[in-house]
Order: sequence, then structure tokens, then C-alpha cells
Amino acid sequence: MRRFWPLVPVYVALLLWVDRGVTLHEQYALGALTWLVLIAAAWTLSPQRRAQVAVVVAAATLGEVTGSLIWGVYHYRLDNLPLFVPPAHGLVYLTGIALAASLRRHTRALVVAAAVAAVTWGIAGLTVLPRLDVAGALGVPLLCLFLWRSRYRATYAGVFFAVAALELYGTAIGTWQWERGLPGSGIPDGNPPSGVASGYVWFDVMALLLAPALLRTVRAARSRTVGAVPRSLQA
Repeated sequence: MRRFWPLVPVYVALLLWVDRGVTLHEQYALGALTWLVLIAAAWTLSPQRRAQVAVVVAAATLGEVTGSLIWGVYHYRLDNLPLFVPPAHGLVYLTGIALAASLRRHTRALVVAAAVAAVTWGIAGLTVLPRLDVAGALGVPLLCLFLWRSRYRATYAGVFFAVAALELYGTAIGTWQWERGLPGSGIPDGNPPSGVASGYVWFDVMALLLAPALLRTVRAARSRTVGAVPRSLQA
């Protein structure tokens, strides 16, 4: 994975670019392809890391359904949830942790750079950016808290940069667009919001907390399955 991880963001960038002009059925094909890419990318990972990816995909999908389809905070080009989005979240997570791993000798610099970038973006959204971004600024302190206090700060910093690049690129080419205000509240929102990476932090927190439990559950299920097979067949 370390050798090929730089190709993952390249694939995601090409995926979003191609999606700009495809039909719904062609988008289904992109979704199937992206699932295959995620499976291939995760194939050589440790069971623990694969469990983390699975939790990220599940949590992010729930967040997408809530934020886009139900709440309407942002909308995709075809007003749906593209099938490539859930596995793409897994690819973004892998990109973030690979970035953190490649810079493990410079973890402090990576974390500080992420915090400075997030705070600068948040302030800019309140002052000089074309769209007032109050909602985004509200998410920045949460991200900074995790960057400061968590033992997984390097992972969060890596994911922040991956998410920031993804959001800026995706909104620039029109794959998705954020509403000018949070529906039902009128709080101004950016396109993309400066604090959008704080949502991804929650996906990562869920992954790091729940992955061990998921792995134990899978192993226990396997043990019960093997135990149910007659000894003569196990040989």
C-alpha cells in the first residue's frame, strides 16, 4: 500500500472529473469500479486497518444520507448519493493515514500545519472569502481540539489535508455544492465550509474506537463457524 498510495488521490481526482458528464447508469459503473479499487487498496492492509476502513465507510455513508439526502446541507450533481461516494470515503481515509505515516518523522510539523491551515481557513471564511462561512468556522475548534489532545493527532492531520483538497476540488468542478446556509437555521455556510474536516474527524474517531470491537466480532463468528464444522471435514 505504501508504494501505491499516491495513486489513490489521483484515482479519486479522475473519478470526480469523469463524473461531471456521466449519466445515472454510467455513475453506477463508476460506483462499482470504486468499490473494486477500495477492496484492492485494502487487500494488503492489516485486519485492524481493514476494520477501520469498514467503520469509516459505514459512518460516512450514514453522514452522507443525513447531511445530503435528508437535511439538504449539500447536493450532488444528480441530486442523489452517487454509489462511488461510500467507497471514496474509505479511499480518502487511506490517503490521510498514508500521508501521516509517510511524515511520521515530522508528526509535530504536520499537526501544526493542519491546525494553522484550519484556523486560517476559518478566519478567512468570516472575513475575506466571497461567501460568509459561520457554520464552517464553528467546526474548526473541534478539529483543533482533536489535533491538540488526541493520541491519533497525526491521523487526523493527514485526513484533514486529504479532505481539504477533496472538498476544494469537488466543489470547484461542480461534483457537489454546499447550500449558502444550513437548512432550518439560516446559519451561513461556505462552499466548502472551512470546518468540514471536523465531520471526518468523527468518522475517524468511530473507526479507531469501533474497529477493535468489529474485528473481535468477526473473529468470534469465524470461530463459531469453524467449530460447527465436523472434525472430519475440517481436516
